[in-house]
Formats: sequence, structure tokens, C-alpha cells
Amino acid sequence: MLEELREKIKEKGGFVNAHSHLDRANTARFFSKEEQYKFLEEKWKLVDKIKKKDNYWSYYSRIDHAVSQQIEKGITTICTFVDVDPVTTNKAYIAAREISNLRKFDVTLVTAMQTLKGVLDPNHQTMLRNAAAAVNILGSLPGGDKGKENEHIDWIMNAAKRYKKRVHVHVDQLNTPKEKETEWLARKTIEHGLEGKVTAVHSISLACHPILYRKEVYKICQDAGLSFITCPAAWIDHSRREDLAPIHNAITPVDELLQHDLTVAIGSDNIYDVYKPFADGDMMFELRLLLEACKIYDVDELVKIATTNGKKVLGLG
Repeated sequence: MLEELREKIKEKGGFVNAHSHLDRANTARFFSKEEQYKFLEEKWKLVDKIKKKDNYWSYYSRIDHAVSQQIEKGITTICTFVDVDPVTTNKAYIAAREISNLRKFDVTLVTAMQTLKGVLDPNHQTMLRNAAAAVNILGSLPGGDKGKENEHIDWIMNAAKRYKKRVHVHVDQLNTPKEKETEWLARKTIEHGLEGKVTAVHSISLACHPILYRKEVYKICQDAGLSFITCPAAWIDHSRREDLAPIHNAITPVDELLQHDLTVAIGSDNIYDVYKPFADGDMMFELRLLLEACKIYDVDELVKIATTNGKKVLGLG
């Protein structure tokens, strides 16, 4: 079965890594063990330590090396988020775009802006608009504008309409029933008339809610044409907590999404960095983790997740 899966993925042109962060790949060595154990929102700030020292060439070298590592693992299409903020400015996305052009015969490299420090500071919006015009996909991290998430997503979606770009949004990452961001994103998608052009990245907390709520969210997602990217290894290490919730894995409930005819792709997320020091970006590992966690044994469905669905959410197919 496993060899059949591998062969069918090759026949479809190879793996699509629909979500990664190659601008910080292979940087785990710059962070202490204590730093590697810190929580997500603390790490959002920790990465400034290397970003302050980075120039265009260090980004270029790092992204290019990570692309080579991905190619060696049979990945033929990659979407990399790249930080766009006052620390990084335009260096990372310009480097990624240059690599995309120069290596177009080796790999398809799609760029997405990562709004790690938000989008609402007027002093930074010229930089953000320039990036939005230049990248392939507008990435969004609503938590970057904590407390102003509605204003954040309105800015992103208005920019998407202005520049005619797809949107990928980090939502429901913390594996807690306190989060209802997938529903919120679907409703915002409909409000902005962007049906079929928005993708939810992660949506792990969706599994923390009762089945009746989940089914209602799936219906709203159908109306919004919302698609999904799961990154199985990204949150499998989630700490135990005392919240009361349905028993579930710390992985996007992909089996249920598929039952409701929602498009799901797969990504590696972080590679050898402060977030995931041992993650190597192997998409076969990610796919196997997904199929075991969610009991998805349909080879044809797995092939779609690994290949054609990835191209769909990247606007390539």
C-alpha cells in the first residue's frame, strides 16, 4: 500500500508542500534549548534575534538551500511564507521571488507574505502593500494584531481584492475550544465576496468542539468555498492541558472535512527552526502521520491531498 501511494504521487508530478517557512529553515542551531521549549507567541518575537542580523544574501542562501533539500525529498511544488515586517522589510520576499524565477525548471516556488507583526500600523503599510503586490499569496496571522483581528482580516481581504490574490490564514492553532477562528474566517470570506479564494491553515481547534458545532462550521465552510491546509507534525507536540473538550488528535479533522467535500492540502510548516528543531520537511512523513491520525486509508484521496489539492489551494490548478 505504501509503495502504491508513493508511485501514484510520482505519477501526479510529485509532492506539493502547500505551507512552509523556508526563510527561517535550518536556523534551530541559533536558539538555545530553553528558547526552543517556549510557547508559540513567545517564539514569534524570538525569531527577531536572527532576523536583525539577516541581509538579502543570508535569506537567499537559506531559502535556496531549503529548496534543494525539498527537491531531494521528491517535492516539486512549494509554498513558502516569508516574513514581511519592520525587521525583515522586503529582503526575504525579494530573495524568495528571485529564487522562484531562477529555479523555475527545478521546482515551482510560490511565495506568501507572513504578517507576523500585524498589518494595522500605518507606518508599515506602504511596505506591506508593496509586498502584497509582489508575492503570489497574501498570508495572514490574525494574532499579529491581537485584539483587532477583524480589522486585520479586513485589511488582508481588501488587499486581496485590490491585487487579485488568494489568501491563506493561520487559524485555530492552539488546540483549544476557546478558539472559533475557522467559523470566523469562513464568515469573513463570505462577507468580502472571496468565496473559493481563501484557505485556512491548521484549523486544529475545530476538533475541540462538539460534533453539532463542527457540522455547522463545515456547512459555512462549504458556502465560503473555504479550503484547508493541514500540517500534521506542526502541532502533534501540543502540551497536555486541562480544558474539557471532545477526545481528539492535535491535527486538523481532515477525515470530517473530506466527508463534507472540502478541499484539503498538506504542508510541512517549519523546518529545522526554533518552532520545530527536528522537523525535516519530509512530506511522506507528514502524509503518513495524517493518514494514521485521521484513519484515511483511501490511496486516491491521499494522493489528491499530497498533489492536486495542493495546487488548487495555491492557485495553480
